[in-house]
Amino acid sequence: RFIAKPCAINLGIQDSGPHRAQPNAILEKVFTSITKSPDAKRLEGLSKQLDWDVRKIQRWFRHRRNQDKPTTLTKFCESMWRFTFYLSIFFYGIRFLWTAPWFWDTRQCWYNYPFQPLTSRLYYYYILELAFYWSLMFSQFTDIKRKDFLIMFVHHLATIGLITFSYMNNMVRVGTLVLCLHDASDFLLEAAKLANYAKYQRVCDAFFMLFGVVFIVTRLGIYPFWILNTTLFESWELIGPYPSWWLFNGLLVTLQVLHIIWSYLIIRTASKALVRGKVSKDDRSDVESSSEEEEVTSNSTKGVFSTSSNGSNRLNGHVAGGQWTGE
Repeated sequence: RFIAKPCAINLGIQDSGPHRAQPNAILEKVFTSITKSPDAKRLEGLSKQLDWDVRKIQRWFRHRRNQDKPTTLTKFCESMWRFTFYLSIFFYGIRFLWTAPWFWDTRQCWYNYPFQPLTSRLYYYYILELAFYWSLMFSQFTDIKRKDFLIMFVHHLATIGLITFSYMNNMVRVGTLVLCLHDASDFLLEAAKLANYAKYQRVCDAFFMLFGVVFIVTRLGIYPFWILNTTLFESWELIGPYPSWWLFNGLLVTLQVLHIIWSYLIIRTASKALVRGKVSKDDRSDVESSSEEEEVTSNSTKGVFSTSSNGSNRLNGHVAGGQWTGE
């Protein structure tokens, strides 16, 4: 309210939403009481009842669905808040872990376990991360529902479970490594969205490509060969198969499966961007820029780039296709 909004206004971002639908009592009743996306049969019936063209009715429903979406200013403020948190907590974690012995030798995570001291810096690091992920868990039910809702729900459950479980079992050393690794790419994604909202397309594309590289290196490289290696093998070797070993590693492996899914989507987006010259479409977007029929014709007249007004992509909501214009 006091920082992000003035920044957005200075960048020329207006507090204006999508095109509003023409007032129509019949269509409004169908939209609110029956369906927000009528099928072909219902469209034909409404067309005869109103003496409207089917495509005009489709456009009305599209505009009606979109008009409830948040404005670009709202999305900018939300992304700026997340960018600030992710960047701050990442540098806090790096500064803290740089002097920690287990950052350089993961076997230190298990020496003298479970009798390892919990310092105040480590405690605050854990509590801040846990509080933030709980806020994401609750806010996803009030935010725009995206196509990756289920994946994000599983992600938040696994993350909260891991943070809580590792804290209760004093596995905080390896826990800090997991947290810091995940924060390494999240602030880059939010930076890309901020640049997009401000219509700095080149900056947006650069941040997205950098995000993709960091995400894949950390989640498909460092995470399995550094984190999973110590939790699966080094812990077994040094302290044996402790009772909660299977649950702890099961949650970590669940995160790895999600990493693979997201990495595939990011690579697909990046490959399209290299061919087309820009990040062009977010497969998770639930806001239509055109009806199905119009998309066919617009592709031949407007090219491959289309705009969207989708809400925020957490990845710790992560991008799955990457349309940034209007997103």
